[in-house]
Amino acid sequence: MTGQLTLIARLTARPECAEALGEALAGLIEPTRNEEGCIEYHLHRDNDDGCLWILYENWTSRADLDAHFGKPYTRAVLERFPDFLAKDMELTFCSMVPGRPA
Repeated sequence: MTGQLTLIARLTARPECAEALGEALAGLIEPTRNEEGCIEYHLHRDNDDGCLWILYENWTSRADLDAHFGKPYTRAVLERFPDFLAKDMELTFCSMVPGRPA
């Protein structure tokens, strides 16, 4: 795949780890936004399920996203996922459909 890439990541924390996961993910915001190729990087929390965290990311290319996953600060958080998560992270990769501006 070439061109801009959107990633939507859904992370469900174990109830006792929901706040710790949120803090770890929030710590990724600023360094990630400063990475080459990062267009947008937003952390959300589900309104009905406080254990569900959602990352909405837009990247210039898949190569830039792959580089993000190799950064030491990203790897440090990923290594903690087995302790934090109730189930595997769900990743959706998508591309914007061209059309009229909103």
